[in-house]
Amino acid sequence: MQTGARSARQLLRNAAERLAQTGVPEPVASAEVLLAELLCVSRSELMFREDPPTSEEMALYETWILRRLQREPVQRILGYAYFRNLRLELDGCTLIPRPDTESVVGAALEAVNRRNNTCRVLDLGTGSGAIAISLACEQPSCDVYATDNSEGSLKVARRNAVRAGAKVRFYRTDLFSGLDALFAGGVDVLVSNPPYIRSAQIETLAPEVRDWDPRTALDGGPDGLDFYRRIFTEAAPLLKNGADVILEVGDGQAEKVLRLGQRAGYDPAGTHPDLSGTPRAVWLRWN
Repeated sequence: MQTGARSARQLLRNAAERLAQTGVPEPVASAEVLLAELLCVSRSELMFREDPPTSEEMALYETWILRRLQREPVQRILGYAYFRNLRLELDGCTLIPRPDTESVVGAALEAVNRRNNTCRVLDLGTGSGAIAISLACEQPSCDVYATDNSEGSLKVARRNAVRAGAKVRFYRTDLFSGLDALFAGGVDVLVSNPPYIRSAQIETLAPEVRDWDPRTALDGGPDGLDFYRRIFTEAAPLLKNGADVILEVGDGQAEKVLRLGQRAGYDPAGTHPDLSGTPRAVWLRWN
């Protein structure tokens, strides 16, 4: 049994060394996550696993490590990502949901709680459905709607919602186009993680992002703020008086986005930090 345990450790150590030698970020974490998912154990259990990996498991792990050596993200290799309490399917149409976006969900939940948990929520540009499905699962009394311009993304999001047992209504649309009749009664909480990377900056991003996330989910125009301008301009007819608008922002963008919203008639209500303390969501109200 000890031999098997050593074999698992050696497999992991060898993979981590190869990843480190080629400059892959967080090589140990990548090696551990892939092996833990392959063997259906937690990362902490890897060192105590007594059964040696089978030849089939070792072959698949080698294939995954080769893909990671090419800077393919771990989540793309696995075909899914963990987000809050969810395991979300991914494909090439969808942005990998990041832990930072969990803080956006947290801010949206605060807005929902202010309304006694009963309200109409719209997630704009849902991608894999991470935000909308989290909100629907954690506050099932809300009516949650989600939109995206990509039918491929919506297919993935619908499957994720079914798997999570979440009631979310999905619609394909370019931002707010065609939503007037659907939201005639008004939206209480609007939430979105729009593209916010400056166009010229995309080529400088890490290969895991630049080469694997859909560009349409990244490119926010010359200054990274194009989608915020559109949201503030186009959202107003759909919002109830006093509606909360919660938007994810990039590093250093919070004050700029709050000023854009204020000039468009929204009242700035503050920011919400991510796990590192960086302002990650801006909060505004429509009056």
